[in-house]
Amino acid sequence: MKRSYIILFTVLFAISLSSCRKELLDTTPYSSVSSQNIWATENLAELAMNGVYNALLLGSCDDQGNGQANFMGRDVFVFGSFDASISARNNWSSTWEIMNGNATPSSGMFSYAWKQFYEGVARANDVIGNIGSVESMSVEKRARYMAEAKFLRAFFYYRLNALYRGVPLYTEPTELADYNKPRSSEAEVWSQIINDLTDAINEPNLPGKYAAGDGNYGRITKGAAYALRGKTYLWLKDYAKAEADFKAVGPLGYNLFQGDYQQLFKEANEQCDEMVFSIQCFEQSGYGNRMSFRYGSRLTRGSCWDDYFGSTDFIDTYECIDGKPFNWEDFIPGYTSMTPEARSVYFCRDHLNGTPVEGITEANQTTLREFAVNYGADMSKYLNEGNEARLSAAYANRDPRLQKTFVVPNATYLGSPSGDEHLYTLRWPFFKSDESEPFDLRSDDQTKLHYMVRKFVSEGNELEFRAYSPIDVPIIRYADVLLNLAEALNEQGKTQEAIPYVNQVRERVGLAALGSNQYTQVSGQDNLRERIRNERRWEFAAEGVTYFDELRWGTWFETVNYPGNGRKECTGKILAPWSSKGDYYSVWAIPVTERQLNSELTQNPGWID
Repeated sequence: MKRSYIILFTVLFAISLSSCRKELLDTTPYSSVSSQNIWATENLAELAMNGVYNALLLGSCDDQGNGQANFMGRDVFVFGSFDASISARNNWSSTWEIMNGNATPSSGMFSYAWKQFYEGVARANDVIGNIGSVESMSVEKRARYMAEAKFLRAFFYYRLNALYRGVPLYTEPTELADYNKPRSSEAEVWSQIINDLTDAINEPNLPGKYAAGDGNYGRITKGAAYALRGKTYLWLKDYAKAEADFKAVGPLGYNLFQGDYQQLFKEANEQCDEMVFSIQCFEQSGYGNRMSFRYGSRLTRGSCWDDYFGSTDFIDTYECIDGKPFNWEDFIPGYTSMTPEARSVYFCRDHLNGTPVEGITEANQTTLREFAVNYGADMSKYLNEGNEARLSAAYANRDPRLQKTFVVPNATYLGSPSGDEHLYTLRWPFFKSDESEPFDLRSDDQTKLHYMVRKFVSEGNELEFRAYSPIDVPIIRYADVLLNLAEALNEQGKTQEAIPYVNQVRERVGLAALGSNQYTQVSGQDNLRERIRNERRWEFAAEGVTYFDELRWGTWFETVNYPGNGRKECTGKILAPWSSKGDYYSVWAIPVTERQLNSELTQNPGWID
């Protein structure tokens, strides 16, 4: 049974505790519980442990999206928008501060992430330092909770170290902690993370995996601990130890989901064997994720915001299904030599001439045609019948994950703006027809054509409220483990041994296996390294995973900050260019507010308070 818990700790340890289940919300307040009393009974100690999990899902918002969003609930689309797969639509988003080179140590994202992850550290420290004193709790349970808390502390430090590269290490309970410590080195933090994860792995009372439907599903397991320790070893380039850890995950019962890739991100499959570590969510204010809300369109149930959409350049990297690199010239000769405005003709809807389709009058048709002409479309290349089919051929027979992650031009999406389900089509120029033919898919930028996100977005009437989706947030999937294992092997020179692990992920979606034809031949270690990196980018697009990969590889700046990149329409027209100041943006700034509170904190190179 999926569970989520709230515990709000204050400095004086006055706390409010509640326990929530997916089917039923039961709230039992405990006011002003002292630090001594928390550890006096098993019940309160359990709530304290659940509070560490709740640090993964802090914050709340109502069904209209108002209120403070939790950081981990935002983790997917915010961190996803820093990698190559996603663009942020609005200039006010935190993404824009970094991508446009306007971020400073005072930027809210830096301080919000710092506070949120350290809140989790503090809660974990309190459990680690006190759970052993709960005499009414069995020895086995105390040991399991200790292991869970150490994993969670390691996870929070993992994120902190990946972003800030060296942070203060606090391992004492809150009442004993010295909060004026200087930063530990990056290596010292990785060492602490490994120690905590090793303790968790060595704890005999921590299970390897929980089965779907188990009342403890969602709690930490050895599988998660092995996977996170393996990721830590990758940061340290200790590839042999990473290999051993990743190989230990599968035998515990984890495997790839063998159904349709798109269904992997639906509630029905959130407890499948592929999910190694996920944040538990349900459809209740303060407990759900916001991906459907921030990724979904105006025709998604509840009228969502589509603040983030697919990066045009990234979409073009998806291979053909036989592994051949995609090239527009193979489908539309002359495409790449045209200006984005001129080539927009290929993105035009059918029937801009002649008899208009149902729902569009002749006057509407004239307006749509004039819009395309004014945009700059070379109408001499327009096909009144078959224009949509010509473009759709460029997206057909591509890596299936493309259209299962994004809505491409002329593709359909099942929406429900007012409770009535309709099948909408992403057409351009857009014609507003929410409840009638021709049912065009509507974004906030109605005049612009973007690749809209499909992954995590509800369809039809799947969700009642737009702002809190019940779909668990996957942090580590078994596909992640397999591709990390392939990387660890390849970096040791075991290139041929690594290939089958990559192929497991490719073959799951029906993509040609490496080594199966002329396009997929692996020429050596360097070639497989780039193939693994691309595979991770395609497999985890819009999941907030690849950003941390790029930081670890040291490739993030060059991947997203090349000339000509930016927020683009599907045609390639740049609406706003990326303009970062330098590669020091690959390491986040120590928040200026934290440096004001703790004079021992030094700033990262390149950042000026």
